[in-house]
Amino acid sequence: MIEFILLVNRQGKVRLTRWYTTTSQKERAKITRQIVSQITHRGSKLCNVLEWQDKKIIYRKYASLYFIAGVSGYENELSILEALHHFVESLDKYFGNVCELDLIYNFHKAYFVLDEVFLGGVLLETSANVMEKKLEAQERMMDAAKAGLIDS
Repeated sequence: MIEFILLVNRQGKVRLTRWYTTTSQKERAKITRQIVSQITHRGSKLCNVLEWQDKKIIYRKYASLYFIAGVSGYENELSILEALHHFVESLDKYFGNVCELDLIYNFHKAYFVLDEVFLGGVLLETSANVMEKKLEAQERMMDAAKAGLIDS
């Protein structure tokens, strides 16, 4: 099971975070600090999987963003890397080549995509076509709400 997902930039600023386990705010901040400092200082030729405490930290760097997943020790690393890639592809389709500014100014949309891909720490939707249809429907609904056709 995925315990948390973090999106951070090269400087270590957290841009998106979702925790699927019960953890105190203080503990979350501590874990995030430790993991981000380890990942941002790793060489680009090193493996994308870290053993950390009783968890595996699996990450992937896309442009200036690190997509990080903290998982239970028994999870398959390659399936988590593939799930992270699917999440990035979904963000790309939604934003049209996602960048850090998209996550900053449209964080509510980024969280929507995250929640459509992962639910409770489990990969929910694996089909790129289904994801694209869901995201298009969400956009149409948001446009209709802005136009005053739907009560919010």
